[in-house]
Amino acid sequence: MTEFGDFFKQGNLIGGQWTAVDEDKCLTIYNPADGSVIGTVPDNGEEETAKAISAAQEAFQSFKLTTANERAGILRKMHDVMLENQEQLALILTTEQGKPLAEAKGEIAIGAAYLLWFAEEARRAYGTIVPSPWADRQIQVTKEPVGVVGAITPWNFPSSMLARKIGPAIAAGCTSVVKPASLTPFSALAWGVIAEKAGLPSGVINIVTGSASKIGKELTCNPTVRKITFTGSTEVGKVLMKQAADTVKKVSMELGGNAPFIVFDDADIDRAVEGAMMAKYRNSGQTCVCTNRFFVQAAIYDEFIEKLAKASDDLKVGDGTKDGVQQGPLVDESAAEKVEELVADTKQNGGRIVTGGGRHALGGTFFQPTVIADVTPNMRIASEEIFGPVSAVIKFESEDEAIQMANDTDFGLASYFYTKDLARTHRVIRSLKYGLVGVNEGIITTVEAPFGGMKESGIGSEGGAQGLDEYLDTKYACIGGLHD
Repeated sequence: MTEFGDFFKQGNLIGGQWTAVDEDKCLTIYNPADGSVIGTVPDNGEEETAKAISAAQEAFQSFKLTTANERAGILRKMHDVMLENQEQLALILTTEQGKPLAEAKGEIAIGAAYLLWFAEEARRAYGTIVPSPWADRQIQVTKEPVGVVGAITPWNFPSSMLARKIGPAIAAGCTSVVKPASLTPFSALAWGVIAEKAGLPSGVINIVTGSASKIGKELTCNPTVRKITFTGSTEVGKVLMKQAADTVKKVSMELGGNAPFIVFDDADIDRAVEGAMMAKYRNSGQTCVCTNRFFVQAAIYDEFIEKLAKASDDLKVGDGTKDGVQQGPLVDESAAEKVEELVADTKQNGGRIVTGGGRHALGGTFFQPTVIADVTPNMRIASEEIFGPVSAVIKFESEDEAIQMANDTDFGLASYFYTKDLARTHRVIRSLKYGLVGVNEGIITTVEAPFGGMKESGIGSEGGAQGLDEYLDTKYACIGGLHD
């Protein structure tokens, strides 16, 4: 894959060494746009993961002693490497994941921005001197790296999700063992090359591909690993948390969502539709913060649906590497079948297909941008994460009704609402039980702000000043005998 430059690796990175692919023990990776083979990666398990953990622990002994300035310098170099090679990294991402090249370039850019942010935050892991109740003692509070980190990343944002974990880990002085999603391993393996080009010491980042259950179990059960960070489904997150409990590891979990998008009758409808397109159809609807349920007030319900359907029809669907494409394929056949199943169930139970509703004429896993009206809260599509380009629209009458329906879920990651009423803005922000709230905006993720959910959407935050704390332990020292 010469078009990918030096960043295309088909082996694993353990202790600074790239391992070869065993043809009898490998995973074949396919391009979701055309089904072609991209390459193969090792199908590894507990043994290789244990080696990677040992390498990370060895590297930690010296890396934890580096200064914040040294670590910040490496992160800045990694940032520069990413932006200087944005085209190749984005092409790898689009080829294995399917999203349009413009979106892939944006993902590489925000990944680099996370590195720059945490390069700056590395120098702000402040300790404190607390006023002492004893005249002859000093109370000192410091922060230190937690140790070896097990990082498990998803297929929908295979590069930027790793940036949100690798960036603060390096900034804190931690070392990592990374397990990327088996559908999209090449974007994660490219991080090994990024690290090498930036001069990151061997063993600070180790990348292992293969069995999710075997690698995940070794990461969660091996006592050397002191933190698990995972982005993925709530179901898998619960399993990892249970496994990590036996060795009482620090965990951060960014799990599933069921995002509401509320449009009140005083909203700017055109702005709401514009925001809806970004909040719903980005990455073909395959994001944890994608709108899952649209709640539209009765007075503007018909107008909003009409405008949303037109905007959905105007989306250009196709191979993400082609010019002008706005929506690529779903990641694989099972993803497309799940979306089909939810659409069929909704239609059978009274949902009205306004536009779309099935596979695209391009075939494969391409799916039509879809708008379904007359959805009710008891339908499966209103409670299950769609992870596809389907807008399910529910009518509501009052503000209280909208809030009640929006909060009626086990999840609490992202939420959105549109209104021009200032008092309502503050009421609804307070009322929504979600970690992220977008007001009159459909895209709200930024490196400067914490990203994390409530309820079954996760524990902890990534990004922002809070993101660094997830990789640090707090130590209190009482220093006595200061006076004769």
